[in-house]
Amino acid sequence: MSTSTSTRSDLLSAGLHAADSHDLIRVHGARENNLKDVHVELPKRRLTVFTGVSGSGKSSLVFATIAAESQRMINETYSAFVQGFMPTLARPDVDVLDGLTTAIIVDQERLGANPRSTVGTVTDANTMLRILFSRVGQPHIGSPQAFSFNVASISGAGAVEFERGGRTVKERREFNVVGGQCPRCEGMGRTSDFDLTQLYDDSLSLNEGALLIPNYTGDSWYGTIFRKSGFHDPDKPIRKYTKRELNDLLHKSQTRIKVDGVNVWYEGLIPRIQKSMLAKDREALQPHIRAFVDRAIAFSTCPECEGTRLSETARSSTIRGISIADACAMQISDLAEWVRGLDEPSAGPLLAKLLHTLDSFVGIGLGYLSLDRPSGTLSGGEAQRTKLIRHIGSALTDVTYVFDEPTIGLHPHDVERMNDLLLRLRDKGNTVLVVEHEPETIAIADHVVDLGPGAGAEGGTVCFEGTVDGLRVSGTVTGRHLDDRAAPKETVRTPTGRLEVRGATTHNLQSVDVDIPLGVLCVVTGVAGSGKSSLVHGSIPAREGVVSIDQSAIKGSRRSNPATYTGLLDPIRKAFAKANGVKPAMFSANSEGACPACNGAGIIFTELGFMETVSTTCEECEGKRFQAAVLEYHLGDPDNSKNISEVLAMSVTDALAFFGAGGARIPAAHAVLTRLSDVGLGYLSLGQPLTTLSGGERQRLKLATRMGEKGGVYVLDEPTTGLHLADVEQLLGLLDRLVDSGKSVIVVEHHQGVMAHADWIIDLGPGAGHGGGRIVFEGTPAELVAARSTLTGEHLADYVAG
Repeated sequence: MSTSTSTRSDLLSAGLHAADSHDLIRVHGARENNLKDVHVELPKRRLTVFTGVSGSGKSSLVFATIAAESQRMINETYSAFVQGFMPTLARPDVDVLDGLTTAIIVDQERLGANPRSTVGTVTDANTMLRILFSRVGQPHIGSPQAFSFNVASISGAGAVEFERGGRTVKERREFNVVGGQCPRCEGMGRTSDFDLTQLYDDSLSLNEGALLIPNYTGDSWYGTIFRKSGFHDPDKPIRKYTKRELNDLLHKSQTRIKVDGVNVWYEGLIPRIQKSMLAKDREALQPHIRAFVDRAIAFSTCPECEGTRLSETARSSTIRGISIADACAMQISDLAEWVRGLDEPSAGPLLAKLLHTLDSFVGIGLGYLSLDRPSGTLSGGEAQRTKLIRHIGSALTDVTYVFDEPTIGLHPHDVERMNDLLLRLRDKGNTVLVVEHEPETIAIADHVVDLGPGAGAEGGTVCFEGTVDGLRVSGTVTGRHLDDRAAPKETVRTPTGRLEVRGATTHNLQSVDVDIPLGVLCVVTGVAGSGKSSLVHGSIPAREGVVSIDQSAIKGSRRSNPATYTGLLDPIRKAFAKANGVKPAMFSANSEGACPACNGAGIIFTELGFMETVSTTCEECEGKRFQAAVLEYHLGDPDNSKNISEVLAMSVTDALAFFGAGGARIPAAHAVLTRLSDVGLGYLSLGQPLTTLSGGERQRLKLATRMGEKGGVYVLDEPTTGLHLADVEQLLGLLDRLVDSGKSVIVVEHHQGVMAHADWIIDLGPGAGHGGGRIVFEGTPAELVAARSTLTGEHLADYVAG
């Protein structure tokens, strides 16, 4: 008898159905990123939390292994034709993956970087509102697209030819499309005014380098097109241009021309900038492009649509006096009440679906948002919860929900609601996998997997697997810190000055007056949506001496690494070049020093159509990314020298020692490495691709980079994002050193450990949206704990009490 037959017989004799035996997700031999042959068995239809220090391998196991293989196998069920249009996913490096179910990933990735994307468009709430207004709105103006700010109104007429009865017939036809887009701002809600002095120097000619736009200067391709277009004299100063020449330079529509024997499109500077720079999300632009946009272009609310993005016709149709623009501008909790009061039997099913979506926003703690809020302005936590909207109330069961730190950006009061949601998903019969650092969420787990013991090369093993109570006594880093409590300081620092804020009204702030103390560690807190970021970023001027570090994600390709992102590689390349008498470009894997076989990637990718792309280590450079000749050049003392590839393979800690003394001493590099070590990234290798870093590692990498800027006031927005409980201690030490060195540190934060450690707390609330925006407490942490007068005070008092 075969093994499978005997197993089935054993199950039947035990009174179990064979289908009920698949109650585990088995992972054997996982080796993605830094995982070291990991073996785990996860119970289905339970809540499993993955813990461990940042960089220990949690995301590698959950997202890069379990969720990635589930998605890859689902994609394989489609035909080869359909797979050709889908992203190709490689099989994770794992021996056995058994018992997988369909995975729904709810990660921290920010929502669409498209400036046309709003909360309403990404959740389909806008779609339902457009249908509602097209059916019920008065006066009736057209189909749902008449209420869409992405559809322009167009009309036309002309002759068309078609076959009828064996004859070719010509007829005049007219067409008319009614769209809701504002014609002035083209549905963007804002207009842009160009400062022409930032586009060109009118005292110079094009051949003398008059253009000041990035990528248009010197011998660049775009600069060549303008110089050789024939529309203007390249040797004449721009201030002497005729009206026609100046119009051709600035506004000419797309025209086909020939430059150096090549057919290219010529387009005026302003429409070209609008398409290449302004049509993208500002945060997605390269830093030098972003700086140019900030100084050359002034944005203002569109005077025609008043920022609603919609045409006057679209705004003229109303339901009970409310237009679609009014509805989208309402706070979602208020919009839900308005929809609840509509009595339209003909749109009954639509109203029910719309109301369910809006109530889901409120239930998940996002009722303070509005549907016209640009999705790119949402924080990581808000974006993650917005993605959850479509899954709340779903009829699907027996699927695997995968969450990446769902409590990011949540006040302790909101964490309770997120925990309830996770438990509801589990109780419907789903498997819930959560990567998390928050003790309150770890506490509700049915099963815990703790990875470590360290980060990077020192992590990647399972240190503990079992219950939460077992984790507490396990002796692991997470177990030891799980019940950590920071007590308010007995003595707090005395402020050296005050930053006065008067009448602040940014977003939901209600004419706030507050004095922010300087020379101390000041924490600004409050429930999500209470106005913390509005107060700090909207009222503290972006002046010289203020270094503002926000939550925006750092971006980089697989060619980017900590050395390139922090600017560390520049002084190192120059030192190598000086020591060896060659150009610095020789020590760049993206320039002259690149291996010709793999173009400096270290890996060769082979496309196999609809099958997964095969990646192999480059045989010529053996993955080192540089030409063999470049690796002959060394830096350092004779008994301790390294080539550029060996330098990139070093950890921050090793590099700190190497560049701190002897023949390899580089003060500029040493300063950057010291900051990386200070934020707890000593284990990170200098050449590790940014795409492999965890969320916490990226946050600290940005923190280390920005702290190199000169400033007296540091503004940090939720610096504990993605940090393990043990890492928070190190962050607090760093903040203390900053304050003790004479800096002022203002932190927007929910973490109770940071609140307790503060010298001064400013608490906003009492609620979110228009229920917040007021100062509900100012004082020391000890006074807030004693008063227990706000939601923050209650949770901080419970935290301190243990």
